[in-house]
Amino acid sequence: MQSLKELYKIGMGPSSSHTMGPRKAAEEFNRAHPQAVSFRVTLYGSLAATGKGHLTDLAIKEALSPKPVFIEWKPSVFLPRHPNALKLEALDGDKQPLDEQVVYSVGGGEIRTDDNFNIVPASIYPHHSMEEILEYTARHKMLLWQYVEECEGSQIWEYISRVWSAMQETMIRGLEAQGVLPGSLNLERKARKYLYKAANSPRYVRRINNLFAYALACAEENASGGQVVTAPTCGSCGIVPAVCRLMKEIYEFDDTMILQALATAGLIGNLAKTNASISGAEVGCQGEVGVACAMAAAASCQLEGGDNRRIAYAAEMGLEHHLGLTCDPVEGLVQIPCIERNAMAAARALDCATYALMSEGDNRVSYDDVLATMMQTGLDMHRDYRETSRGGLARFFKKHWLKMKRKTKTLARRRRNKK
Repeated sequence: MQSLKELYKIGMGPSSSHTMGPRKAAEEFNRAHPQAVSFRVTLYGSLAATGKGHLTDLAIKEALSPKPVFIEWKPSVFLPRHPNALKLEALDGDKQPLDEQVVYSVGGGEIRTDDNFNIVPASIYPHHSMEEILEYTARHKMLLWQYVEECEGSQIWEYISRVWSAMQETMIRGLEAQGVLPGSLNLERKARKYLYKAANSPRYVRRINNLFAYALACAEENASGGQVVTAPTCGSCGIVPAVCRLMKEIYEFDDTMILQALATAGLIGNLAKTNASISGAEVGCQGEVGVACAMAAAASCQLEGGDNRRIAYAAEMGLEHHLGLTCDPVEGLVQIPCIERNAMAAARALDCATYALMSEGDNRVSYDDVLATMMQTGLDMHRDYRETSRGGLARFFKKHWLKMKRKTKTLARRRRNKK
């Protein structure tokens, strides 16, 4: 597994795979081809199918600015290595190719090429599964966050501190912002209203309403293209921060405890990224919101005093009960159902932590088992349900939406005719 610095990335939304990854690829290609007069970029598969809603074209143009960029969209063409693929071409004055490169955005902002796609990145962790880690930490009487520190070195805390600061800043901005999110859905921001309603709620529901507000704040900031932290992706960026903030408020933890919880959550996400996938285009939303729920459940369980096996159990439940979750963003926007899913998964994470704490930590299904299941489920899932906006809610909501728009236009026309 790579460093947590490769999992927790601070960057601009709305998508780590569709915005951050392509932007990074375009920036690197631009630096390598200063002689180019212009560029042509071809988007394939999921990148093309939902690229406009994810602002993929804008991210690429910004990265290649000020030179002209010609973008071609091929949503029905899927390259064999990964459904998120793009081809970058450097052009001369006659628009003839000087060079080209195919890049794959594999999730969480990470990119690969044909040359390094199957090369396993250098690992700083000596163990490859949750069970191996649990055996090692039990033998050495070590907590999971201590294991992360042993593998990463003490310098990781400075980075995780920056991650926590960025998460909190995102929540603050999201809770203060008002208005309508960009895009065709005209979706109103809700975080500020939810926070106000939470303050006026009965005490026994106030905490969960606060949790909803925090998760919505991050997810809405992401949907607006604001700065977020991938945890493990942009689309699921609200779950871990919301849970950590609520736990901090309830128990008055200092930041050191939160950083340790984020380290453990990162370990859970890292295992998913390494042994399965966190790409919605590859395995559906189970790899994004499902993994984020597992991360948040682990963090919460640790903060409430759970031992390593109970923490692993909480993470396993967080993902297990999201198995099969499709990625079906309406209009290709990271809004419906993405924003609401962040709030629901944050609440589920707390439930998983509580359940695990009540147990003996001897669950039959391991986190490793559920990762293998999630990966196979994603591969078996029909392509339309993996971030193409052609299936699920994206399909049926659009049908209903178009029907309502036609009805509205008809009524408006009749009113005008009566006048």
